[in-house]
Amino acid sequence: MPPRDRLLAALVAVLWGVNFVAIHLSLEHYPPFFLVGLRFLVLAIPTVLFVKWPGVKLRWLLGYGLGFGILQFAFLYAGMQAGMPPGLASLVLQASAPFTVVIAALWLRERLTVIQGVGIAIACGGLGVIAAERAGVSALLPVILTLCGALGWAFGNVCSRQANPDSPLRLTLWMSVVPPIPMIALSLLVEGPDVVWRSLSTAFTPEALPANLGLAYTVVLGTIVGSGIWTTLMKRNPSSRVAPFSMLVPVAGFTSAWILLGDVPTWGDIIGGCIVIAGVAIATVAWRRRARLPRDLDPEESPTATAG
Repeated sequence: MPPRDRLLAALVAVLWGVNFVAIHLSLEHYPPFFLVGLRFLVLAIPTVLFVKWPGVKLRWLLGYGLGFGILQFAFLYAGMQAGMPPGLASLVLQASAPFTVVIAALWLRERLTVIQGVGIAIACGGLGVIAAERAGVSALLPVILTLCGALGWAFGNVCSRQANPDSPLRLTLWMSVVPPIPMIALSLLVEGPDVVWRSLSTAFTPEALPANLGLAYTVVLGTIVGSGIWTTLMKRNPSSRVAPFSMLVPVAGFTSAWILLGDVPTWGDIIGGCIVIAGVAIATVAWRRRARLPRDLDPEESPTATAG
């Protein structure tokens, strides 16, 4: 893997890590469910007009949109709205990797190796450390919601792998067509028309500028630029060389939240986070080495290797 590609992979990890700070800023103005719908609506309109259909079966596109687009971000945004710090959110969401291994074993009957089981157990132990650090209903609820988001991401991973698209980036963009209507309808039902209208009617005030910048960052840098670079790197390098750079996302998430928001992690969060990353590394390395899959079936080639 040439040095230029290493730098690009590290840049993507930074973009995705900072993405959680951008989400935090957007949630300061927009209600979470409506923000999910708005985020994908901004992507869906130009996608339908200008992006070629990815050439996949509709059921897998819908499954990908349900898992990755709706369940992941509905729970993640709700968890961050409930008090999940951006840095910790970037870490706990990495639980999607071992969740993906388990779902693939149950759904696709893929063999779960002993090493993968050990990695999953270690990651769960790290999450247990974080849960113990945040014992109490008010502090634990955001962690549980974020874990539910990771489970949704894992479901989307398996659906995107089954879709087997010619262009992972096009699949990611077309996935954005699925969430807007369900999420806006859910927002109107749960958050209420008054809350939604208030966020829209004040969207162009100076107070809403940080939220809009956060939304723009999420759409342009977090999704289009980040996913575009990532899928390009996956095409011209072995996935085993590129995928480990995703482990830098929580590091960038914690660092950017610390610098930009003054969000200092506790020692329990740091220790638990290191254990989670170690477990995820063991589980995903075992996944890649489990079998010599064709390039288009390699789970690490999936566009779901995005964060936030």
